[in-house]
Amino acid sequence: MSVDRTLPLIVAAPLFGAALLVGAGRRLPRSAAEVLGCLFAAGTAALALYASAGTPSSTARPLEWLGGWRPHGGAGVGIVLVGDRIGLGLATLVSLLVVAALAYAWRYFDEPPRRHAGSFPALVLLFQAGMCGFALAGDLFNAFVFFELMGVVAYALTGYRVEEARAVQGALVFGIVNSLGAYTTLLGIGLLYARTGELGLAQIGSALDAHPGGPDALVVAAFVLVAAGLLVKAAAVPFHFWLADAHAVAPTPVCMLMSGVMVELGVYGIARVYWTVFAGPGGIPAPDAHRALLALGVLTAVLGAVMCGLQRHLKRLLAYSTVAHTGLFLIGLAVLTPEGLGGVALYVLAHAGVKAALFACVGILLDRFGSVDEPELDGKGRQLPWVGVLFGTGGLALAGLPPFGTALGKAVTEEAVGGWATALFVVVSAVTGGAVLRAGARVFLGLGPVPGSGAAASPPADADAETTGKAEEPETRGGRLSRAPVSMLAVPTALLAGALAVGLVPGLRTGIGRAADAFTDHAGYLAAVLHGRATEPAATPPPHWTTAGVLWDLVATALAVGGALLAVRRPLGAEPARWTTPLRRLHSGHMGDYVAWFLAGVTLLGVLVV
Repeated sequence: MSVDRTLPLIVAAPLFGAALLVGAGRRLPRSAAEVLGCLFAAGTAALALYASAGTPSSTARPLEWLGGWRPHGGAGVGIVLVGDRIGLGLATLVSLLVVAALAYAWRYFDEPPRRHAGSFPALVLLFQAGMCGFALAGDLFNAFVFFELMGVVAYALTGYRVEEARAVQGALVFGIVNSLGAYTTLLGIGLLYARTGELGLAQIGSALDAHPGGPDALVVAAFVLVAAGLLVKAAAVPFHFWLADAHAVAPTPVCMLMSGVMVELGVYGIARVYWTVFAGPGGIPAPDAHRALLALGVLTAVLGAVMCGLQRHLKRLLAYSTVAHTGLFLIGLAVLTPEGLGGVALYVLAHAGVKAALFACVGILLDRFGSVDEPELDGKGRQLPWVGVLFGTGGLALAGLPPFGTALGKAVTEEAVGGWATALFVVVSAVTGGAVLRAGARVFLGLGPVPGSGAAASPPADADAETTGKAEEPETRGGRLSRAPVSMLAVPTALLAGALAVGLVPGLRTGIGRAADAFTDHAGYLAAVLHGRATEPAATPPPHWTTAGVLWDLVATALAVGGALLAVRRPLGAEPARWTTPLRRLHSGHMGDYVAWFLAGVTLLGVLVV
């Protein structure tokens, strides 16, 4: 089977699996439904791996016009799937992480309601189909459709434990904020269609290129609206408020997927839309795009890192670290070069494994002790030594310890951005990694003041279980675990091993470098999709380890370890420091505030682009 013909199967296989589970799941026992879910997810991963390996070169762009609706004279109305190496790599990453999440969730939840054994794996397969479809979509409208399929399913998965009020509230916050993002994206697509009469990414880009001289107000507005919707999914500040609320209540396997790949797909969407549609002479000038992405990236990285360091709720801590790293990804994209994109691609690939592994460890703590509150878990983690090793390793990898892929991706991106941004990368990665190490030292080693009375353990007066992580209900069948199952330990172990492999496999680095060259080749993408002409982009040096990069990684790791040791010596005060009050008020949990900040974010993005 050719790679072209494989592309639709990567989307159709999980859709068919979900339909089968919904239809036949009413008569299947739970074990059979879970086996089917894993098989379809693994089959999709195999298809994505086959397509990626079977692509003739890193610069090739296999494509499939569904139904044979090929363009004529550069214009077309058909749906096209484009399988360049970046898109196929993301589809592969998504599928492998879905397999990991389903394996982790094996017999995970309380017994599902009668005749609903297939509901959870079916939702996860739909989630997989939406993410893979978005990674491969070659037209803007169907990319939007896949993105919203992903969002709707994520909304359902976040509120999967619908009997809990907090799960419903977190899902509603997720649904409303992301729906606002969907509306802005759809409005932006409408503006582009009004201007060009096209929906294909290549066709829109070609139509804008036909009118050089820079964009007018309509094109700028379209870019701002489309980008705003993608930035919501990416959880960039000030569109990020939904993320921590959703992670606090979502089942652990869902958190693994949301922080591991869904947020990163928002960053991918920004890169895809800019380089295929707006990078030409009639699109957004590079200095304007650079300014917007850099400003939002810095704001996101700094705020995410600060909020991460302030958390005691372990799921929220990891969620805000995702926000911080999203900021670093945006800064890497802002340089608008293949080197920056290649570094970000490596960073995303390794970050997905590390972050999913950390959430898996937190899930084990939740299901063993009924809490994800850092001081309440003090020392209890000694009963789970291997989980402690994994959690500590994940914290070091998040900080940038060589030779993990996170360290390589961070180092390559630092070199691409240069200057003061390098220091920002070091500080942000040190703060987020240090927060994880601080929590690990308290939970698994029992370091620091002994909680139990006074200021050391008392939460703030306005805190509740949703922000502290106390008195959480275990998610596993039969209540609290007496011991962690082998499947729940094997998954984070494999994920961290994969993150390590990203930094060690030379061929992977070379392939990503060449793929980044092709991804940023605006003219080459248009020629391949519209006219079937393969062009060779200018080659740049592939990502590689450098002495300076390793030294900066070691500095960040040392700062993370030192910061964790200093932080763990200090008792958790009864009241947060006064300087944190504005930040806590900013993250109020009130939907009206989040809507207001969404509108402010759209306005800010417009000001930055103009």
